[in-house]
Amino acid sequence: MNESNRQKKVAQIIQEDFAELFRKQASESKHSFLVTVSDVKVTADLSIAKIYLSIFPAEFRKDIMKEILVNKAHYRNFIGQKMGKQVRIIPELNFYLDTTLDDVEKIEKELRGEGDNPIL
Repeated sequence: MNESNRQKKVAQIIQEDFAELFRKQASESKHSFLVTVSDVKVTADLSIAKIYLSIFPAEFRKDIMKEILVNKAHYRNFIGQKMGKQVRIIPELNFYLDTTLDDVEKIEKELRGEGDNPIL
């Protein structure tokens, strides 16, 4: 099923606002890391937003995802203030770790014969 224009618009607003928020949080942190909002999917009724995050370097992923999940209510409040005038219901936020780039790198490594896959 295709996304409606409304779903795409809400997803784009969420993606842009969270990208800016995570960039600001990373710059204020004492650690050097990068959180990228790689994709946002919104349900047809706009009640749930699935937010996919890429976090680099890998050693910070677990801690950062844990912190994000603990602060989910704060993030929903943040997005509610940003888009409260544009939507009736502020979507519930679900955060997921996006490992697509890691998977691509692993496959490329295997194809070059540098991984665990023996060359036949």
